[in-house]
Amino acid sequence: MFLEVQPEYSDTSMVTMFRVQSSYAKSFYYVLLFLGTMSTAQSIKSPEVHSDGTVSFRLLAPAAKKIEVHIDLASGVSTLPMSRDASGLWSVTSTPLRPDIYGYKFFLDGLEIVDPNVHEFVPNFFEQGGLFTVAGSPPEPWEPTNVPHGSIHHHFYWSKILGAESDFYVYVPPNYDATGAMRYPVLYLLHGYSDMANAWTTMGRANVILDNLIAQHKAKPMIIVMPLGYGAPKLLEQGWNIKPDGPWHVNIERFADVLLMDVMPQIERAYPIEKKSTGRAVAGLSMGGAESLYIGLNHPDQFAWIAPMSAALLEDPALSFPSLDQKQAAQIKLLWIACGKDDHLIKNNRQFESWLTSRNISFQSVETEGAHSWPVWRRNLIELAPLLFR
Repeated sequence: MFLEVQPEYSDTSMVTMFRVQSSYAKSFYYVLLFLGTMSTAQSIKSPEVHSDGTVSFRLLAPAAKKIEVHIDLASGVSTLPMSRDASGLWSVTSTPLRPDIYGYKFFLDGLEIVDPNVHEFVPNFFEQGGLFTVAGSPPEPWEPTNVPHGSIHHHFYWSKILGAESDFYVYVPPNYDATGAMRYPVLYLLHGYSDMANAWTTMGRANVILDNLIAQHKAKPMIIVMPLGYGAPKLLEQGWNIKPDGPWHVNIERFADVLLMDVMPQIERAYPIEKKSTGRAVAGLSMGGAESLYIGLNHPDQFAWIAPMSAALLEDPALSFPSLDQKQAAQIKLLWIACGKDDHLIKNNRQFESWLTSRNISFQSVETEGAHSWPVWRRNLIELAPLLFR
């Protein structure tokens, strides 16, 4: 028996949402082949985070032959083989994990699936999975605490440049004054390749981090704009087989136009923000890191704060920034370049820093422990936010 579901809507944006959600549906469907009944599955607690930082994972799959858990760590992926009991329940308990937010997935006889018992999900076009948090004591900066909280606004709009619907999220700080009596600085915060627009709120916890930093007087109250970052959405059709020439450059170049001509005018009409370069920052991770550099360094008169994280620098900087010189760069208050020491892009970032040095352009280099992962980028944001708009 095969399950086939047809979307009920012809609207392209709804079809896109359906396609994203259907990947979850497929995972759940295949799990059900092994579970027998969903009611039995729902009685299983997984993941279960223990007080010592260990985490137990469970999956009822009597017909399975091999199941593994893959956990996303700062240093890379950790694989845990699961064991089966007489009832067909598979389980494993991890070693103690440091306080953080973790993505994970099951591999059931080679099939990648989402845990049917999890309640938080990774917002990604390719790498979907479940989420769990190992809490810190005291709480980590990305954990909600008893402080004033800001709000998240979700906007949809028609992009003239893309000729399609798109969206962005906006964080406004605690005690936000919409009257215009106060003007807020704005950080345009960009996600990476394969991410969805809500990546920085779901995976990065940007809103929680800013709530906590503002309450501690470590960061200035600011508005954060988090747009869907694809200037050429068809790039996603290549999956992970990305070629640095052609589509990659077009994607970044066109997204710069989307941000400058579609998103920024809307933000400046709808929110009381500063409209000068010293009140604007642009930052991002991976693809978003490359986009933040392309946008910021080619428009230093509009962005005084530029902060790429693990930037996916796949092109010759002399071609990307042909007019950048020491005089232009003098308009920039902070060029902050962060990357994990075990990141596969560390070499590219170091080469870019050498290119900047050869042109006598000042920057701040930040190399941390970790690879190409959200635990690294969350900590990057915690370190970056207090530096902005000073």
